[in-house]
Amino acid sequence: MDRGEIAGAEERADGGNPALVALLRAAMEEAGGSISFADYMDLALFAPQLGYYSAGANQFGSDGDFTTAPESSPLFARCVARQVGEVLTALGGGDICEFGAGFATLAVDLLENLAAIDCLPRRYLIIERSPALRERQRKYLASRAPDAVARVSWHDELPGDFCGVVLANEVLDAMPVHRFRVHSSGLRECRVGWQDGGFGWIEADCSGSALARHVDTVLQGLDHALPEGYVSECAPARQDFVGSIGACLKRGMVLLFDYGYARAEYYHPQRSGGTLRCFYRHRAHDDPLILTGLQDISVHVDFTGIAEAAFAAGLDVAGYTTQAEFLLATGLLDACRGVDATSRRHAELTAQIRRLTLPGEMGEAVKVLALGRDYEGALTGFSTRDLRYRL
Repeated sequence: MDRGEIAGAEERADGGNPALVALLRAAMEEAGGSISFADYMDLALFAPQLGYYSAGANQFGSDGDFTTAPESSPLFARCVARQVGEVLTALGGGDICEFGAGFATLAVDLLENLAAIDCLPRRYLIIERSPALRERQRKYLASRAPDAVARVSWHDELPGDFCGVVLANEVLDAMPVHRFRVHSSGLRECRVGWQDGGFGWIEADCSGSALARHVDTVLQGLDHALPEGYVSECAPARQDFVGSIGACLKRGMVLLFDYGYARAEYYHPQRSGGTLRCFYRHRAHDDPLILTGLQDISVHVDFTGIAEAAFAAGLDVAGYTTQAEFLLATGLLDACRGVDATSRRHAELTAQIRRLTLPGEMGEAVKVLALGRDYEGALTGFSTRDLRYRL
């Protein structure tokens, strides 16, 4: 998909949201002509009242730009509830905290399923940066789960001495990343500036910078060199995020669901253009510098880096597997038991299971990472295929 093709679907495609474009241009001028891609991505997604997640647009589901697992099927929440319930039972109770709850689809379905197995949390906390999404979440919870509303509260950060389960489904991939290019003369940062009437890439020498030191540390752990011109990303913000959870989690488990790879695969020589992807009306492309504020920007996760940050924060890396294996281990196929194989309901359930598990869908691309502290109970979701050795 090229710029012209996308522009044909949206009048403001190249410029995006005019007020957001003006804000970004002002930031670039103040910074001397360009800003890091991390700053661009953060403002494009989260600038108050202007960013993609902050302006009140409909991002999720068939009417939005992309679909996550909770919107794809309520079976996802049913399986997650079994794992969460197992952890809460082993802890003797506790709370749930969900980061980036979207339209609260997972929250509602999860609370419904936990109530069915008599394992409701004391509280359900939601950490959400976007005021627009917070309001949508409140309305959806009030309409779908009025009896559970009293348990739900919104916060800016995870409370200290938290005991229970922390959830983040497709949150890490929306956190700002830096982009870099490998050159024989040294590492170069891919920054964003204003060129010829639109946003464009500007490369800058970053030798000796914090970014260069971070990338060098990451690349030193590889058993292969990256070729000349190789472009990729790194995300110190994600490691900081894990560190902040480690500082607050007293006892319990963190479950992270996201698109990504272990480091050796993430920085594979053949992955020479990085993992950056944008989503607009269910069409994927790799140009984040158009449709600014009107499209999602997503970057895959280096799960080895997340595991390293967890270790540094004193957390245990308790499990790592694919979404397909996690869901199958927590009883995904039980949904079809007792359902007439010739019925329409069976066909619907089969289609949902395929979307959640097939390699060409989310099944292999999405990974699940479990991080714990002071937890010795079972983790059924990781019992059939634990891939921690890949990290």
